[in-house]
Amino acid sequence: MGGLLIVSILVALFAGSHVWLASAGLRPWLVERLGERGFFIVYSLVAAILWTLLIGQFAVHRLSGPAGLALGSTPHFRWPLMTLATAGLTLAGAGIVVYPRLPSALFDQPIRMPYGIERISRHPFFAGFAVFALAHVLLVTHLVSTVFFAGLALLAVIGAHLQDRKLAQRRGVAYTTYLARTSFWPFAAQLRGEPLVARELPWYALGGSLLVALWFRQVHASLFAYGGAWVILALIGGAAVASFNAWRRARRHRARTASAALAPAPSVRLE
Repeated sequence: MGGLLIVSILVALFAGSHVWLASAGLRPWLVERLGERGFFIVYSLVAAILWTLLIGQFAVHRLSGPAGLALGSTPHFRWPLMTLATAGLTLAGAGIVVYPRLPSALFDQPIRMPYGIERISRHPFFAGFAVFALAHVLLVTHLVSTVFFAGLALLAVIGAHLQDRKLAQRRGVAYTTYLARTSFWPFAAQLRGEPLVARELPWYALGGSLLVALWFRQVHASLFAYGGAWVILALIGGAAVASFNAWRRARRHRARTASAALAPAPSVRLE
């Protein structure tokens, strides 16, 4: 079986499993039998296994087979596309850092009006990764890489859309109002007149992510060494840390809410 076919199948399995397991038809059935925690464990294990298989095969076959668009060979396209890819990766990295505070994060985080990086995108990781991947669709030199990045970009866009639809149905007016004030694609909300407040932005996260993105560029040739182990560990580890922080934050919020509900009402003195 050719490398292009293997990677195409694994991209379809990885993306399809994300959508299928979280679908309105299957997810409630699984949650009913496994519980929320059990569903999260199964979902995470399936994603981790398929991601490991996908990256392992991509590392082997990424430089084989038919040619891709390879617009990076033209200076007029190379630098704008590389800049776009760097910007996307910077936004995605910052999105992992701020993820626990997003209303769209796991474990039903509090919903509030857009703040900080959410004014750029309500899904900074997905949107940033989609921009990064789409730039690579045009840059890469082999068709197998085109399929790989196109599939991941499609998953980021569709996955975020389905997540928004599910949360709007489950959490009602508060989330639909949040949707109306934000956008998926970076800075699209500003085109509709929503403000961008510089002092709210997580500059530490954006700066750190930019340094990491630039470092990735320096070690680009060896990123998929050892069967792509570094890429596998980076995404699985980042997702695990972000999910744990989201769980911890949701737990603290529930504890504060419960304490406030049990607190005695203030006494009123009658003069």
